[in-house]
Amino acid sequence: MSDFNGLGLHLGNLPLLSRAKSRSISAENFTGEKGKGGMATEGTGQWAARELGQGWKVSPSIQIEPQSTFTLANIEGPGAIQHIWMTCHSKHWRSLVLRFYWDDEENPSVEVPYGDFFCNGWKELALVQSLPVACNPNGGMNSYWEMPFRKSARITIENLSDEPVILYYQIDYVLTEVPDNVAYFHAQWRRNNPLPYKEVHTILDGVKGWGHYVGTYIAWGVNNNGWWGEGEVKFYIDGDDEFPTICGTGTEDYFGGAWNFEYPPGQYGVYSTPFLGLCQVIKPDGLYRSQQRFGMYRWHVRDPIRFEQDLRVTIQALGWRSGGRYLPLQDDIASTAFWYQTEPHAPFPPFPDRDHLEVI
Repeated sequence: MSDFNGLGLHLGNLPLLSRAKSRSISAENFTGEKGKGGMATEGTGQWAARELGQGWKVSPSIQIEPQSTFTLANIEGPGAIQHIWMTCHSKHWRSLVLRFYWDDEENPSVEVPYGDFFCNGWKELALVQSLPVACNPNGGMNSYWEMPFRKSARITIENLSDEPVILYYQIDYVLTEVPDNVAYFHAQWRRNNPLPYKEVHTILDGVKGWGHYVGTYIAWGVNNNGWWGEGEVKFYIDGDDEFPTICGTGTEDYFGGAWNFEYPPGQYGVYSTPFLGLCQVIKPDGLYRSQQRFGMYRWHVRDPIRFEQDLRVTIQALGWRSGGRYLPLQDDIASTAFWYQTEPHAPFPPFPDRDHLEVI
């Protein structure tokens, strides 16, 4: 029996027995092999463990060298990744890039900056208490997106910076059969900085295949005074051209809020719930900070957006000008789209360089 229960897992299912094999990869067991954890005699903790020796936290983390890529996991399937935990210094959250490859594919199915993958795109801690993503004090990043694979799973992390990075991580997975109707996890990052005048920000485009869209995270930097969230989110499904099948009514509406997120009066109301949230508000300080910055997520866990051929997702940036008229904004918008689909997937756009990723 497979224990592939997906995000629909309920507490009532926990007593069910399964033949799945639980495994975990970390700096204490790079391969995830059974009975091979905690065997290191060298590592980032060897000096602290010098009087205790093997088995006493000798290798709790890794050092990723500047301008290099480290393979975090290389797993032979079938199976499913069920939980990922990571932590590193917040200054590296936009200069590290996560990439996930399924079944020996050449092009990654996930290609996202480290912080944005965990709903922390501004290099400043935002606590997130959602179902598939949780960020806890002080920078403990957790992903519970279920990620099945039939042949193999490979996870890499690239350090684009000019200094080494210490990373702690653990990847929990099971080796188990994967049903035929199970799709593969994907995530893609895009940024406009600034968004060209009277243009929309594209959250996702070029998707080909059969699947369902499951979530959006946006790190939004505002370059104007006043309210910035009148824009609509639109889903163009299976051949939609000029007009979408699904059209929202405003930015705060899509993320589950209302009336400018204003609560109490005169303030933005920060919130984090299982499926949606305004998890971060960064305000000007009167000295070096200028623009307001926001972090928002919306998980389509109970209401996935289904497509059978193709999918495009966009969001408008709209404020207000004089005379009660909309003002197209030229904001800094960085989005991460999460979806499941059949393979092979269409190649992603070229990933930008570190200057384009930088929080400035």
